[in-house]
Amino acid sequence: MTDQAVDTAGGARLSESQFLGRTRELKDLRADIERAGLDTLSGKKPPRARVLLIAGRPGSGRTTLAEELVRQVADRYDDGVLRARLSEPDGTPVPVERAARELLAALERPTPAGADADDLGAALREALADRRTLILLDDAADAEQVDALLPDTPDSLVVAVSGGPLTGISDVRPCTLGGLDTKSALELLTRYTGSVRITVDPRAAEGLVEECQGQPAALELAGGWLAARPQAAVADLAKHLHTEDEGTPLSRVFRLAYGSLPSTAARILRLLSLAPAGLVDPHTASALAGCSVNGARTTLDDFVALGFLRAVDSPLPQYEVPACLHPLLKALAESQDRPGELQLARARMLERTVRLLQSSRAITETDDPEAREKLQGMPRSLRFPSPRAAEDWLRVRRPALLAAARAAVADGELDTLARRLMSQLVRAMVAHFGTQAAAPDLYGLHGLVLDVAERRRLPREKAAALLNLGDLDARTGRTADALVRYRAALDAGREANDPYATGRAMESVGGAHLELGDYDRAADWFGRALAQRQARDERTDAARLYGRIAAAHTYAGRYGEALRNWRAAVAGYRKDGDVAAHARALSELARVQEYAGRPEESLRTCHEALDLARRAEDVRLQAALQLRLADTMEHLGDPAAAQLHRATAQRLLGEESQDAEGADEIEVPKQGADAYEIRSTSAED
Repeated sequence: MTDQAVDTAGGARLSESQFLGRTRELKDLRADIERAGLDTLSGKKPPRARVLLIAGRPGSGRTTLAEELVRQVADRYDDGVLRARLSEPDGTPVPVERAARELLAALERPTPAGADADDLGAALREALADRRTLILLDDAADAEQVDALLPDTPDSLVVAVSGGPLTGISDVRPCTLGGLDTKSALELLTRYTGSVRITVDPRAAEGLVEECQGQPAALELAGGWLAARPQAAVADLAKHLHTEDEGTPLSRVFRLAYGSLPSTAARILRLLSLAPAGLVDPHTASALAGCSVNGARTTLDDFVALGFLRAVDSPLPQYEVPACLHPLLKALAESQDRPGELQLARARMLERTVRLLQSSRAITETDDPEAREKLQGMPRSLRFPSPRAAEDWLRVRRPALLAAARAAVADGELDTLARRLMSQLVRAMVAHFGTQAAAPDLYGLHGLVLDVAERRRLPREKAAALLNLGDLDARTGRTADALVRYRAALDAGREANDPYATGRAMESVGGAHLELGDYDRAADWFGRALAQRQARDERTDAARLYGRIAAAHTYAGRYGEALRNWRAAVAGYRKDGDVAAHARALSELARVQEYAGRPEESLRTCHEALDLARRAEDVRLQAALQLRLADTMEHLGDPAAAQLHRATAQRLLGEESQDAEGADEIEVPKQGADAYEIRSTSAED
């Protein structure tokens, strides 16, 4: 069995002709699928999916075996194959929440921003309850990770890959991997060296296989070393490895292969241990090494040929550092490069990522002369040819970009760059995917911003992060959590002496109380925000807040107070010249007048609002007002006029639906405000 993707995310997606050996293991695993479990033997129906475990050391080809098994049995599972990686390249366990979120996204199921692991696990089990699905969980760190993702249905199958037994999951028999059989190992070497060098000295080739203990990752590095040296004898390589008695077969072959690299290539290779999530593209390698993008691309392709990297199946050039090589590369970087050099390489990588994110967002703002000028001022290598190309890059690099943000915050020494990276990543995701689609990722990013703001004692940025987190909590129904966030944001805004943050926080606190049904407190907090807006002569915001106070009084049944505040809102919009907002405020005033038992006043107000709505070309509002006029006319005893107004409303809505055919629906944030961005003085647009 070959493993060009040794223990990497998603595993090696190899065709049948590329797969080598492991005949016995595959036979046993397929038989284990059919084997009766303990529950079945006891007469019970299995409560959960069967788990097959493939256990082995990194570099043993465990992921490739799992992928081949999945390929062979996938047609039995009508609802397809799902994949998730449960460890980072450095061995850090992936949180269950993140893995469950990725699986739900693959199922095209909603993944509410900020939901915890229990809620997401329950949502995943519910989504899989009526499905027959095959799930590959690669590089599981422990049984708890796997158990949290198991479907509650015996019709699905889970193939788990791990370094050892998954104690705690019942009825699991591990398939433990050793080395490849000699014939398969020789065939793997032949793919790199050609058949002649193997057949002319078969004993030396068998000795090389023995020195590598049949481990696919070690054999690939040995094959790459031989392929790069057509004049070298297989026997010489086997003899050299035999004299090395320190370390595992993989580490011995790796030291030889690495030591044969030119110094520049060796430096680039060890710096790849800094690549986020083990994912490398030419820009990442270029920034880490301080070389050209084209030169980095050539070097990365050379590393693939030598067995150091694998090329990822992707619409854009992307490579992956095998997890079995990551600790070896990291140890080399820490021993051969000074800490300051490694930090500088990280900084260059983050700076390049920030500029690419700026470019990916700027390409969407082609109608903005300033954005066009800024885009043209960037180097050609950083520019995207079209918004679609920028979106494709952002989608492909999303796991690495999110990992870069997490790593930058965890590092703690590059907080300024980390803040810029997260700011640009948020803005790029919103520009390309929209706030709603990107909300789960945005929640995590705002949480990272909050971590940095608290660590660096930056109250303005802390307030911004808390407001954004509160908005996302509110949109997903966690209003009580949102209220806590908004109150904390208010404290941070006051500490920063930031009137906008405090005003925004007070209004959001009022909105949370309104959602919770506490109308008195809602009106009180809206009133506090209103007083601040009036003190700053912010008339548009003051008019909006009059409307929110009126809404709170309406819900509480205090129609007199509601009418007074809606009239103040109407006056504010009229003075400000905002025709559309003026029309909407009059519409709400008419609604409250009707509730208050004043149908004649409501009728006059509706007609006035309708005239303004026509001027504003707001078809939806026109239709809503026609329906309100119909209800009012019925109350006044004129059903014929009511019928005419309803017919007009239906005609307007029909025309609008034709005009909007094929257009995307835009969701207005629940709190009525966009994501709140506060940038420090050192931040760069």
